Amino acid sequence: MDTSKHDFGGLFAQLGLPNDVPAMKAFVAAHSLPPGVALSEADFWQPFQSSFLAEELAEDGDWAEVIDELALLLSK
Repeated sequence: MDTSKHDFGGLFAQLGLPNDVPAMKAFVAAHSLPPGVALSEADFWQPFQSSFLAEELAEDGDWAEVIDELALLLSK
């Protein structure tokens, strides 16, 4: 059972990224999602990160809502 907190900090931890607020803000500032590119297909992810994102979205998993929010942030 996944007992992780389903917020940005938890998502970044699941992705193996630093999950403190300054690090998450820096990540969002440093990366952008080109129009028409799915978040899981962005070139800045490692393969395991892409797989996690794609699987969660495909299954409408526990993380899907937070992943969608991250995609919106990176699309701006």
